Amino acid sequence: MRLTPRFLLSAAAPLAALPGRAVAEGMPQLHFKDPLLQGQVVWGALIFIIFYLLLSRSALPRVADVIKARETRIQSDLDLARRARKDADQAQKELCEAREKASEDAKATIQSIRETTREAIRVQAEETAARLEAEIKSAESQIALSRNNALSNINEIASSTAMTLAERLIGTADEKVIAAAVEQAHAAGAEHVS
Repeated sequence: MRLTPRFLLSAAAPLAALPGRAVAEGMPQLHFKDPLLQGQVVWGALIFIIFYLLLSRSALPRVADVIKARETRIQSDLDLARRARKDADQAQKELCEAREKASEDAKATIQSIRETTREAIRVQAEETAARLEAEIKSAESQIALSRNNALSNINEIASSTAMTLAERLIGTADEKVIAAAVEQAHAAGAEHVS
């Protein structure tokens, strides 16, 4: 329901007529000419003033002190909370910085380990390659020596074998002829190999 000025006027009209009607109907508290009512008003005002003075001098200062102490405590709690928040923000900032520094240090350490490992692997590979090269050269020289020994003894072995075969087959063998034939065969074989 909306309160319009017209509605307010229509509701106020019966109320305006009420005091006259109430006096007429016998409401003594609205009868201002009655000496009893005047005394009640004077004593009520006097008691109110005394009560106000007593409260303003004794109870209200205590209430004001309590309110002020409470306000001071709330303000100190708020200051403490602000300091704690500032400290927490600072600690969080330091934590983030420490985490970033630790991350950078870890990355640097990892990179250093990688480089050290790569260098160690490179050195080990070079050492292994040099060792294998030396072993290959040693093996090649041993093979060449064995080959030369074998080739130097091949004429004797071939002459001895040819002599034994000729004696068995023919019954006699000429050692100089067989040695010359083995030398000639060996020279012909060497020409084919090279």
